[in-house]
Amino acid sequence: MSRIRVRTHVRAAVVAALLTPLAACSSNGSPGDSGADKEKPDDRPVTVTVTPEGKQVPAGEPVRVKASGGKLTSVTVTDGKGHRLAGKVAADGRSWVSDRKAVPGASYQVTAATRSEGGTAKTTEAAFTTAPAAKVNKVDWRPGADATVGVAQPISLVFDHPVKNKAEVEKQLRITTSNDTEGSWGWIRDWSGRDRVDWRPKEYWKPGTEVTLDAELNGTDSGPDGGWFVRDYTTEFTIGAEQIVKVDLDSHQLTLERDGKTVRRIPVSGGTPGGDKRSWHGTAVLMAKEGTINMNSETVGLGDAYDKMVDYSMRLTWSGMYAHAAPWNAAYFGNSNRSSGCIGMSDANAAWFYEQVRPGDPFEISGKETKGVVEPGNGFGAWNLSWDAWQEKSAMR
Repeated sequence: MSRIRVRTHVRAAVVAALLTPLAACSSNGSPGDSGADKEKPDDRPVTVTVTPEGKQVPAGEPVRVKASGGKLTSVTVTDGKGHRLAGKVAADGRSWVSDRKAVPGASYQVTAATRSEGGTAKTTEAAFTTAPAAKVNKVDWRPGADATVGVAQPISLVFDHPVKNKAEVEKQLRITTSNDTEGSWGWIRDWSGRDRVDWRPKEYWKPGTEVTLDAELNGTDSGPDGGWFVRDYTTEFTIGAEQIVKVDLDSHQLTLERDGKTVRRIPVSGGTPGGDKRSWHGTAVLMAKEGTINMNSETVGLGDAYDKMVDYSMRLTWSGMYAHAAPWNAAYFGNSNRSSGCIGMSDANAAWFYEQVRPGDPFEISGKETKGVVEPGNGFGAWNLSWDAWQEKSAMR
């Protein structure tokens, strides 16, 4: 029994000896202590929040990254195709927002580098996917890439489906010119009945102007019944020489002016007075040179008045007004208007004229016996509105 007591006392002494230095270390802080807890008392982990989050989330919003308890040092957002979504960290380092919106049917990987208040670096990763577009809106645009066009050519976008969110769409459309040309977008109804937005300068373009359209529409919602845009569009073109075609239907003369000088006068015959066969007046723009085409009066609501192949056809409106060769009307060139609405001339003059003009050249048509001004959506009739009236058609006004 005494042995047992001895051993008990010894063990108690050893335990006491071991506990003594530990108690001293925790209460007094010996010189050998690292003091790590005192140097970084608030070095808590940075909390990173990414929105949107989850799977099949709605598209059309920017990606946002926020940091709590520290700062963001960099953020990288990459889609499933390896394309980076650009953005910038705020001045206070607490947030980051992408320049573009998340697009439908895509997957995104987010990598956020942070630094805590205590200086500890950390990397956080997150991922999300967006729901695919139930309906896609597409665009038909003019002019085409690398074209050389006339001084009245507008930039024109026609949409497959209705565009209710006009302001949101217009915000994504950027025009860059080589000489800071002033211009404005205007929303109109295309001849086809579809929504359309055109950009025209305040005045005719200056020859030699280089123009770029960047329509960064991917990820933009058209609104109810319109669907999503799932791609961007871009085109570049150049303005050619200043050519203005003046058509006086009272004197039955067409004059081609180039750089302010008369190149040639051509006797013509316009639309027959007194009915639906009259020509339009105002400023029309040459839309396309279509060569030899079949013209059928039934397609423009004139019954069975004509059905023939026509040479050197130059389209001026969607409703069917052309300038073209009309040898069957030779007796009327230069003296009276006897066409079904088009501007007709001889084969020889039409062949020459066809080679001179280009899409985008304005046709300034005057005459007493005409049926009205060309509407903005009937071809490129925006020039028949005053500058103030055209600007009012912008969704950004």
